[in-house]
Amino acid sequence: MSRENPPPLPLSYAVDTRTNRLGQVMDLDLPAGRVRLRPPQGGLPWHCPPEHARPASEAEALRARVARLNAVSRWGV
Repeated sequence: MSRENPPPLPLSYAVDTRTNRLGQVMDLDLPAGRVRLRPPQGGLPWHCPPEHARPASEAEALRARVARLNAVSRWGV
């Protein structure tokens, strides 16, 4: 990653630009070249190359937080 495009921070939200999927950053393994993302409403995490993980916009992050809260209220995730 370049200085202009730093990797997203752990526990922040990011978008996998390959699939346009939104996820919470669970882990950064930059030497191995991957970011582990997890869907905000729960589910299986996936790996994304850091160059394809862009920080989520404020609107995307808000959408993710609402999805997470809805999942917790429904399922106790």
